[in-house]
Amino acid sequence: MNRIGRLTGYTLMIVAVMLAVLMRQGRIDSIGPFPVAAVALLVGMIGVMLVFTDLMVRGLYAQVDAAKRDEGGE
Repeated sequence: MNRIGRLTGYTLMIVAVMLAVLMRQGRIDSIGPFPVAAVALLVGMIGVMLVFTDLMVRGLYAQVDAAKRDEGGE
């Protein structure tokens, strides 16, 4: 299992923060037909979902491995 999903999620969250800072400074008003705030929220939400999903799956695999060890399995 690799950490690509979680790292991608962190990257998307950083992009969302950068968009919010640029909007706050007045450097950017819109991205195409969409307001910057909407794009930042969408990108940040996708990033958070990727990170939480990766962490939950890792936790689930850890619980399954611990249960196997307790049973005396593989």
